[in-house]
Amino acid sequence: MLTILIVATLLSVVACHVIARSRGGNGVYWGIMGFLFGPFAIPFAFFAKPKRPLPEDTTE
Repeated sequence: MLTILIVATLLSVVACHVIARSRGGNGVYWGIMGFLFGPFAIPFAFFAKPKRPLPEDTTE
């Protein structure tokens, strides 16, 4: 049971960090939030307002 909790927490940290960095947010901050709140932080990291505008698709 403890192993499942540790794995879920680590996956949450990585997921929050990657989501935040891809959206222009602070990856360290969201990684900490993923550690503290576990899987519950992932939707908040995804729906948080991006800090910088996302680049437009310029493939033509």
